[in-house]
Amino acid sequence: MRLTQVIRFPEKLLSNVHRGTAFEKRALSLLTEHMSMSLTRVGGSNDGGVDLIGWWWVPGEWGLANRRRLRVLAQCKAEKRKMGPGYLRELEGVVYRHAAPASDLASGDLPHHDDAPAPAEPPPIALLVSESAFTRGCLLAANASPLPSLLVHLPPNGGPGSGGGAVGAIFGNAALVSARGVLRGELEILWEHGVPFVGNGRPRLWWQGRPLPSWTPDNANADATLLT
Repeated sequence: MRLTQVIRFPEKLLSNVHRGTAFEKRALSLLTEHMSMSLTRVGGSNDGGVDLIGWWWVPGEWGLANRRRLRVLAQCKAEKRKMGPGYLRELEGVVYRHAAPASDLASGDLPHHDDAPAPAEPPPIALLVSESAFTRGCLLAANASPLPSLLVHLPPNGGPGSGGGAVGAIFGNAALVSARGVLRGELEILWEHGVPFVGNGRPRLWWQGRPLPSWTPDNANADATLLT
């Protein structure tokens, strides 16, 4: 007779895992539907600190006719405490490790804030999506960072004890949204409040003074299939 060992995980641990997974899926849905991002959940113990990875499709040099893609590496944090600068530094380290050449990783040398990225290709976008708000220190640290960063506050949906009264927010740092940033000052990233079908509001991209419809190649291919 062979005995099978049953491993029991603490209920709180399982609850946190489920909560984190649900938040990642919620963030993924929001970014796809409203931010022109095509992302994939990584997950697992070998995710390298990345929860979502993929591309951000923004207007190119010739406008909407030829969108350019920007690499995105995201972490999703479903925590009750506010996000301080330490969370941003953690994400920066993850992004630098993914962007660094293999030779640099082998030697242990990682880029510093003073190191300028190669001009041929924009650096990856560091995306931090949090269920709790960001501290002032975190926002200041993000704006001072040379790494293009996007911080999204996505509060819990409405419900008893869920903090559903909170309103979402989005913040792009200077390395991302300024005239000298990756987006060249051409794209505005705003959070719209009071949208009836989204309890906490939603992000919206604006380009040349007009709202920019969310677009990804997958959506475009699906639309083309429907027309055939």
